[in-house]
Amino acid sequence: MTSADDSREVNRRAWDEVAPAHAASPDYGIQRLLADPQALSDVVRFDAPRLGDISGLRGVHLQCHIGTDTLSLHRMGARMTGLDFSTASLGQARILAAQAGADIDFVEAEVTQAATVLPSGSFDLVFTGIGALCWLPDIRPWARTVAGLLRPGGRLFLREGHPVLWALDYERTDDELVLRYPYVETADPVIDDEEGSYVEIDVELRNTVSHTWNHGLGEIVTALLAEGLVITGLEEHLSVPWNPLPAGLMDRGDDGEWRLRDRPERLPLTYTLQAIRPPATGR
Repeated sequence: MTSADDSREVNRRAWDEVAPAHAASPDYGIQRLLADPQALSDVVRFDAPRLGDISGLRGVHLQCHIGTDTLSLHRMGARMTGLDFSTASLGQARILAAQAGADIDFVEAEVTQAATVLPSGSFDLVFTGIGALCWLPDIRPWARTVAGLLRPGGRLFLREGHPVLWALDYERTDDELVLRYPYVETADPVIDDEEGSYVEIDVELRNTVSHTWNHGLGEIVTALLAEGLVITGLEEHLSVPWNPLPAGLMDRGDDGEWRLRDRPERLPLTYTLQAIRPPATGR
């Protein structure tokens, strides 16, 4: 059985190594973000109508990686803090913010330790983007962290890869959609050793092993409800901002999102979940 500490270190080494390559990748669009001070990341642009007006809100982006979504939320008017466990990722995020002239705080910590380095109950918005929750072995401490950071009336905004997508067999070369990996949370991680990255990079990586866990929608919702949050929205999407399946199965639309070419209604690819911490009630 693999320990959580072992998995954390394996993943930290991988993220530290890949961070500069992601910053240089055209798929992260950093040059576009720097060239246009109004530009948003693909992830945030997709959900901008759901986010609504966030001007003046105090926000924290958990597992922020190199900060492209964090910068985008800042550009929408929020006062942002980014948090990540990868020193190298935060280094790239700070460079991006400085080059963009954005006043963003970045803090290094495990996501479940956020309450020890950030003020509890003080954030209007907790944001978590795509590809974050799969690195957590247990969804319940994450939900507890979210609830602890939100002020009364504050909102969680989560867009993630759908657990059905994470459960697919990515190694098939035909056009069949087959579930290979767990849909629900398991004690042991899925251990993968894969060259390259989910975006285009031009370096050969040494730390190619990753440890991940899936979390079913029911487990995520239940964990948030157990912390007293109120679910205000859950929308499943038939698109995803990168191509996760073998060549030829997906097409990229004008909005930058990828969808199944054949009968896209068969497969939910991402979802957006929103929840609030109920306002305090007085006598």
